[in-house]
Amino acid sequence: MSFHDSASPAFLQTLGALSDILRKAEAHASARKIAPETLLTARLYPDMLPLTRQIQIACDFAVKTCARLSGSEVPSTPDTEKTFDELQQRIAKATDYVRKLAPDKFDGAEDRDVTFPAGRDQTMTLKGQQYLSHFALPNFYFHATTAYDILRHNGVELGKRDFMGVK
Repeated sequence: MSFHDSASPAFLQTLGALSDILRKAEAHASARKIAPETLLTARLYPDMLPLTRQIQIACDFAVKTCARLSGSEVPSTPDTEKTFDELQQRIAKATDYVRKLAPDKFDGAEDRDVTFPAGRDQTMTLKGQQYLSHFALPNFYFHATTAYDILRHNGVELGKRDFMGVK
């Protein structure tokens, strides 16, 4: 299996699942006459980030991880989304970015040094394999799972198949 195949499909599957989950959340809010902002600003706990931020961060992990592993310039995306439609656009852009990266750009990435921000004013450097397996994917799944959990906690009818992206 190529290193590209270890990274891109995992991101694409879960980005697709997040898009589907948001569609269900929007339909849930509409059917129950809940203001969309109620779900978009929902948190699991007061000191945790809201749904919008969880989606933004998940998208950032997909894009920035693939950029770093492919040796591409890491794009910057402002976090301005406030609606379901804007979040869907963010997911679509992230999906498009990941999908368009040529698989051969990932060749040798598993052994390449990857330097990335790790907290305020700090950086870390890991080999590509460790970066993907021990930092990027766990963080990506954390934020995707938290987005799912926020919506499920707020009554959106979701199940494991939704999180897994199984249709």
